[in-house]
Amino acid sequence: MSKLLDKETIDALTAKATSLPHPREMVIDVLRAIQDSHGWVPDEGVELAAAILGLSPLQVEEIATFYDKIYRQPVGRRVIHVCDSICCWSRGGEVVYDYLRQKLGVEPGGTTADGVFTLLPTCCLGACGEAPAMMVGLTTYGNLTPERIDAILEQERKDLNP
Repeated sequence: MSKLLDKETIDALTAKATSLPHPREMVIDVLRAIQDSHGWVPDEGVELAAAILGLSPLQVEEIATFYDKIYRQPVGRRVIHVCDSICCWSRGGEVVYDYLRQKLGVEPGGTTADGVFTLLPTCCLGACGEAPAMMVGLTTYGNLTPERIDAILEQERKDLNP
């Protein structure tokens, strides 16, 4: 039995995968399930996903390492993706990124000492009309200023400890 997913989840994912002509299309879904349960996807998670989908671990690893929202190493309880596209950068993205680095006391890829936030760059969040933007967890925030960032970080901390 896996420590990464419960039996019911494994059974449901396996049943869905076996019903599809191309189970590979579920790789992200399976990796997300593992990540949602465990916080990140260790090597054992890649092997579990491969077993569920009937793929080789290498086929799963190729996809897992391509997507920047799948974490192959431990991360904080909330991951902050800062958009570093030209659109965000031209509207103050560099200032936002520098402010977050200072506020959190971490460099890109780093996790705060309390384990709450990990700061990562991302190539585009699709929020160009609200640049500069960042995503915390699955929520995208735009029109960022230092004051707005402070309010977002405070709310994210509250949401973790209601």
